[in-house]
Amino acid sequence: MATTLTPTVPDLLRPLAEVDDRGVFSVDPDTADGVAPSVSFVSWRDHLRQAARLAAALQSRLDPTRPPHVGVLLGNTPFFCTMLAAAALSGIVPVGLNPTRRGAALLRDVGHADCQLVLADSPQHGVAALDVRSPEFAAELEVFDGAPVEFHRADPDDLFMLIFTSGTGGDPKAVRCTHEKVAFPGTMLAQRFGLGPADTCYLSMPLFHSNAIMAGWAPAVAAGASIALRRKFSASQFIPDVRRFGATYANYVGKPLSYILATPEQPDDGDNPLKVAYGNEGAPGDLTRFAQRFGVQVVDGFGSSEGGVSIARTPDTPDGALGPLMAGVTIVDVDSGVECAPGVVGELVNTEGRGQFRGYYKDPEAEAERMRGGVYHSGDLAYRDEHGFAYFAGRLGDWMRVDGENLGTAPIERILSRYPGITEAAVYPIPDPSVGDQVMAALVLPEGTHFDPEEFTRFLCRQDDLGPKQWPAFVRVGTTLPRTETFKILKRQLSAEATGCPDPVYRITRP
Repeated sequence: MATTLTPTVPDLLRPLAEVDDRGVFSVDPDTADGVAPSVSFVSWRDHLRQAARLAAALQSRLDPTRPPHVGVLLGNTPFFCTMLAAAALSGIVPVGLNPTRRGAALLRDVGHADCQLVLADSPQHGVAALDVRSPEFAAELEVFDGAPVEFHRADPDDLFMLIFTSGTGGDPKAVRCTHEKVAFPGTMLAQRFGLGPADTCYLSMPLFHSNAIMAGWAPAVAAGASIALRRKFSASQFIPDVRRFGATYANYVGKPLSYILATPEQPDDGDNPLKVAYGNEGAPGDLTRFAQRFGVQVVDGFGSSEGGVSIARTPDTPDGALGPLMAGVTIVDVDSGVECAPGVVGELVNTEGRGQFRGYYKDPEAEAERMRGGVYHSGDLAYRDEHGFAYFAGRLGDWMRVDGENLGTAPIERILSRYPGITEAAVYPIPDPSVGDQVMAALVLPEGTHFDPEEFTRFLCRQDDLGPKQWPAFVRVGTTLPRTETFKILKRQLSAEATGCPDPVYRITRP
């Protein structure tokens, strides 16, 4: 395990160059029904040899006068991990591309990040790419068989990777992920959870996203553990995969815990090797339910791809809270910048500076906006209680103005999630000429479940902490919500569809 004060990614990988008893596992998700899935394995020694070959092949193609950026449009495959290792060997910068982006949007991301090449493993959507599964590419790699495994001399501040934000509030921004920004959390999490060579880390969150890199791949490498990959997250296959690979650690972001909990309970759910599930944005109620059902420690943190603000739960953190505010992180009034009193919603900021934020690539205006006044502005809304514990209140873009009062969406969502049988709740504004915004909610219920608007109204009346202006005027009921590849709800789409959506909509009148 890397122990330097400011580690780099090569520092993490170097001890694995001669390791044969651990490595990278993967499962073939296309196996026919009723047939045991095909599992592959490559040792760390061979994996790094493959990375050296890939690095040499890519360097032969790259123009040395331009940034060495290579777009990566892949599922969670051994080849994606090979590309990450190749970056540590060569200084090439992988650019994680979101496969749900299409046409002009995807081309915009490729151009903005100055990608000289794009590597892909599935049909593309309007962008020229090298098919890494093709015989031609395999032949190209063979030319560089035997390339030496020599690690790039990197400084902690050197750029390792570009990772785009989710883009739920506009065009995604390319976050600069330095070696330190990747290697430090990897080392810290490996040490925090006692991960070592005997462990296997299960990665099913998309590797083009920061959670999978910093909370999945990097801790595994730092620990000298094995990695187990699934190309794309599957709720029904999560526990079977954990057993198949002997996985002891898994990372998550967003709603995967909810989806796994929605699978039918089995009497042997607790009979699995998983020890720790670590991630962020899990629904508060799901954390305890998941821990109890599967016999695993669930640790939910709070942060973003940018890394300017992070909050960690402590043993005394109340249910529903993110954790205590520490190290310059506080909540300020959105307009005045004055620190908010307990119970008042404001923006989470880091008054001590940028934290782990290392800027955006080719976006100085967005970077300056984040750091205006020398303070890192997260764009996240929260409030604190009298003991200093923070509670998430939504994104700044979710801010609703109802009859002269600013409201966050997350507190309302937490209340609606108490409704019996509900899987998920999303709250968002729709325009109203008389009060500015109206509150609308989308409820996800299991397929075939009957929704009774009168019973729901009675439920709302019983919620003492639901303010009169938080009352949802309309409720949309369905079995799914529009999402990004990283499970974030597309509230812009929900707001745009408003009451003209494809799902049933009910008017909820407050008595």
